[in-house]
Amino acid sequence: MIILKAHITDLLTRSAASIGADTTQINIVLERPKSAEHGDFATNLAMMLAKPLRQNPRDIATSLIKALPQSEYIAKVEIAGAGFINFFLNAQSKQTIIGEILQQGAEFGRNNSGQNQKVQVEFVSANPTGPLHVGHGRGAAVGDCLARLLEANGWDVTREFYYNDAGVQIDNLTLSVQARCKGISVDAPSFPENGYRGEYIVDIAKAFLAKETVRAADTAEIANGDVNDTEAIRNFAVAYLRHEQDLDLQAFQIKFDVFSLESALYKNGKVENTVNKLMSSGKTYKLDGALWLRTTEYGDDKDRVMQKADGSYTYFVPDVAYHFDKFERGFDRVINEQGADHHSTITRVRAGLQAMNVGIPLKNWPEYVLHQMVTVMRGGEEVKLSKRAGSYITLRDLIDEVGCDATRYFLAARRADSQLVFDIDLARAQTNDNPVYYIQYAHARICSVLAQWGGDVKSLKTVNLSPLNMPNETKLMQRLSEFPEVVSDAAADLAPHAIANYLKECASDLHSYYNDTKFLVEDEPTKLARLALIVATQQVLKNGLNLLGVSAPQKM
Repeated sequence: MIILKAHITDLLTRSAASIGADTTQINIVLERPKSAEHGDFATNLAMMLAKPLRQNPRDIATSLIKALPQSEYIAKVEIAGAGFINFFLNAQSKQTIIGEILQQGAEFGRNNSGQNQKVQVEFVSANPTGPLHVGHGRGAAVGDCLARLLEANGWDVTREFYYNDAGVQIDNLTLSVQARCKGISVDAPSFPENGYRGEYIVDIAKAFLAKETVRAADTAEIANGDVNDTEAIRNFAVAYLRHEQDLDLQAFQIKFDVFSLESALYKNGKVENTVNKLMSSGKTYKLDGALWLRTTEYGDDKDRVMQKADGSYTYFVPDVAYHFDKFERGFDRVINEQGADHHSTITRVRAGLQAMNVGIPLKNWPEYVLHQMVTVMRGGEEVKLSKRAGSYITLRDLIDEVGCDATRYFLAARRADSQLVFDIDLARAQTNDNPVYYIQYAHARICSVLAQWGGDVKSLKTVNLSPLNMPNETKLMQRLSEFPEVVSDAAADLAPHAIANYLKECASDLHSYYNDTKFLVEDEPTKLARLALIVATQQVLKNGLNLLGVSAPQKM
């Protein structure tokens, strides 16, 4: 398969070398102009070479064009402005993309740039203290899309969920369930001050008293019904909520390869081992009865306490132990998708890993993708409460309201670091204003045309594509040719929203083409060429939706 962007980049590299430029010192950038009048690709290479070659950019551009090797895919090359070079592809080169898509099918857009290197993507990682909220849902959508993108780029991906099943929040959960087991209401003075008050606490208490068995992904707990056995209540409550979260994730089409527990890091000695390594490194010191880590040596604004005077560890110590465990498992990259409230932990975790001096080569290991808050709206007003959770909107609330597809799309369709307004009314609307409906409808429209035709789609792989010369056909073919580049860039930038944006643009081009064109015309060559184009579009839409974990329906 010829990748035209890479092909033109190679031509420019050879051309630049022939006029005396040091090609090892330049990064050739090719962009797609917003206007078709400026060609299919444009580069500012001549401006970049002006200083090292000590020449006028337009003169350099002229020299570069003269030195360009011949290419069967380029119709013409022009100089624009101060020295931009615009490339215009010929019709045949644009049409070749259709054959490539039809031949590759579901593999179109995928590459092997990751070379099967191991990458771990940790996401959701909700505390097992209640149902998943919409913030967890955004993390689930973004994290799973990141994993899908990395897989599409040839990485060996492990999806991992980390449970913070130790600490004060779990203590509060245990006391809350115990209080409800004893019949204490949330309004009673004896109910835990920092306890959880949602209806799900009542459900856990009832199940514990009934001595039920609950199963999470990798564990099972049998309740003994003893309201004074806090350890039994703790274990049962955590397993109960893990099971509930498992069901929510299944409804959201999310699967994990590994589940890790914070409590296990204490039980297997990994926390203690981490502390010992840090102490051996000479990066710790004692002050006021506490053990401190010199995190300021690694960019932190102040040193951090590792172990309090009472002997308990601060929360970032098990985080360091957990990430050292990831390193020992041999991951080439580790990517954490978490809420923006984790921003303060990034420097500390990286500092702890660097201070251990265990051979982690990069200071930005692990990598982080942090998502901002989600505001849920209905009828123009913010929705804040869920009856079951008591104090927040749950992920299941959204799935039940608008479905899995719309929930996944809306939560992944904006940059993770931007705040998101989730409009329930828009997500439910079956109109072109709803982006996920708009994209899925484009796919369904193509399916409808193909059903009317009734022919063998496989036969379209070898049809003559020369009749495809209308502007809207050229525009659609160019859009399809951009898909592999979009997939590659989205993975490199850890930006699944780029796929959502691309799909909206592709769907827009398809709808415009559909509204202006008859496909099942009497002229057979024209009919088959147009059918080949929309089948290729159908495949790209399906491939892109799959990267978002969204279905591609045949009927709407």
